[in-house]
Amino acid sequence: MFGMGIGELLVVLVIVVVMFGAGRLPEVMGSLGKGVQAFKKGLREPPEIDVTPEKSEPDAKAKREA
Repeated sequence: MFGMGIGELLVVLVIVVVMFGAGRLPEVMGSLGKGVQAFKKGLREPPEIDVTPEKSEPDAKAKREA
């Protein structure tokens, strides 16, 4: 997996446990999973772009022409 063997994965796991603690590890992994799901959902959905033109004020247009 990603060119890493069992030894490297264990080292990464130990570092994560030391950084976050064993108690917070499920919370951190849950947050990571939700973030990945939101990212994938964002990739699947079409972008929500507002293409309606902005209303311009008549006074501003008159000032530019003068």
